[in-house]
Order: sequence, then C-alpha cells, then structure tokens
Amino acid sequence: MVPPISIPRPVAFRAASAPGVISLPSDSRSPPPPSRAKHDIDQGPVRGDSSVPRGCATYQAEPEEAETEVPQKHIKRTHAKHHTAEAIETYYQRYLSGVVKDGTAPVLLELANEVDYAPSLMARIILERFLQEQEESPPSKSVINSMLRDPSQIPDGVLANQVYQCIVNDCCYGPLVGCIKHAIGHEHEVLLRDLLLERNLSFLDEDQLRAKGYDKTPDFILEVPVALEGHIIHWIESKASFGDECSHQAYLHDQFWSYWNRFGPGLVIYWYGFIEELDCNRERGILLKDCFPTDLVTLGQSIVQP
Repeated sequence: MVPPISIPRPVAFRAASAPGVISLPSDSRSPPPPSRAKHDIDQGPVRGDSSVPRGCATYQAEPEEAETEVPQKHIKRTHAKHHTAEAIETYYQRYLSGVVKDGTAPVLLELANEVDYAPSLMARIILERFLQEQEESPPSKSVINSMLRDPSQIPDGVLANQVYQCIVNDCCYGPLVGCIKHAIGHEHEVLLRDLLLERNLSFLDEDQLRAKGYDKTPDFILEVPVALEGHIIHWIESKASFGDECSHQAYLHDQFWSYWNRFGPGLVIYWYGFIEELDCNRERGILLKDCFPTDLVTLGQSIVQP
C-alpha cells in the first residue's frame, strides 16, 4: 500500500547571490534594453487598472520567457554532464543518504541548487533511477511524465514529496510551468480571435485547418487576405512571449517558414515585445508586431479600424 503523501509547503530557492540557484519570478522585473526591444507598453506586469490599448498585452501575468532565457540556456549547455551514468548514480546515492537523515527535508531541491540544475529535471533523473531499480528495466517516458504530473502515483511517499517540492519550485521546466505557458498561450489566441471577429475578418482557426488535413498550421488563416504597411497578410500567428533572437530563429526554422511555404506571407504577433532587429524578413513575407495592428487594409482599400 502506498503511504499517504503529506504535501509540504513550497520550499523557496536560496538567495540569488548563492551559487547554483534559479530564482523564481517576482514582481520586480528588469525590462529589456529600450534601444533593442520593440514594445508599445512597459515590460513590467500589466495590471488590470493600467491603460493598455485593446489588442496589446492584457494578461495579468507575463510568461517570463525573456527572464528565464539565461537559466534555460545554461541548462541546455550543461544537460549532458548531468546524465552520465556516474553523475546519475552519484545523485541517486546522495538522495538516498539525504532522505535517510531527514525524509521531510528538501533533499532533491537542495541537490539541484547545489549542482546548478533545474529542480524538475533533477526530479526526473532520480525518479527514473528509482523506477529502474524497482522494475529492473528502464521505465517508459509516458509513465515518467504521468508521475511528474501527479506525484501521488509514485510508489514511494518520500520520493513523491521530494518530486512535488521540485516541481512547484521550478520556474523554467516541469509540468506546472508547461501548464502555465499553455494557459497563457491559449488566452492570447482567444484574444486574437476576438479581435479578428470585431474587425469582421473571415478566418479559419487551427482546429478547422487540421480537420482539413493540414498537419502544421498557424493559429489563423485569413480567408480573404489583408494588407499591412504595404505587405499582404494571409495568416497570423500568436506568440504569448517576448521575441528574443534564440527563440525567434527556432520559430522561423520550425514554424514560420513552413507557414510561408504553404500559405504565403503572414504576420507574427509577439504580445510581450520583440527585439526590433528581428523584424528583418518583411520583404520575404514575415512581419512582426507586438499588438494587433489597427491599420489593416482590406481588398476594398479601406483601413480596418477598431
């Protein structure tokens, strides 16, 4: 019988001055340099009583992708060294010795901070090692993901607590962060849909396009193209994030150029701003904006006003 899980209060990370710490986001934010960031509003949190134009970022809390870019890059660079057989065994033995001394202490969280690794990724390493020892075979990815999403499925109450502590204290990775990002992304897709309907623009959304057999689609295809600043727009993609160079290049490679090949030129909206120099593919057919444009022109040559 699986022992009941006593859910602890989230354990805060150590102070930012301590080595190997990934700090949780706070209300005190440093905006990107104004000389390079393209944005119509302040980069701080958008409050409900702020005078933000409709069509710009109106979600209460930002996704913090710009703030988490540095720790994420560090994790990617150092990922391999944490997954060697020697490192995994060392971490697992340290976990076992730690919980023997005090099973309620945040052993895994402190270990992740000490070795400068994301807590949820450390939890995955230890969970995989634990299950491999129990089952004498590598656990499937689906089983691991299910247990990380719901630690009560882990057949060891102490480890379940340790995994939970790591998940709720990780600001960059893990199922909790994934859910938050998905919710914010969906919120902005709904916002974009409402704005298109207000402008009486006919469109097909992602679900309708997939029903037609398309496997890779933008958020919205305009059934009647519009013009924006002298460029024709066939599709619009919503990105509830800040457009930095690394993520934008990945999006170009994985998504935007595929959309361009299939549907023609289009528009990408980075709701939380972008680096101005990235808007360099206009002549090739990909425009960037940080809010819904108010100067769209239909085939009748009239500006679509809000």
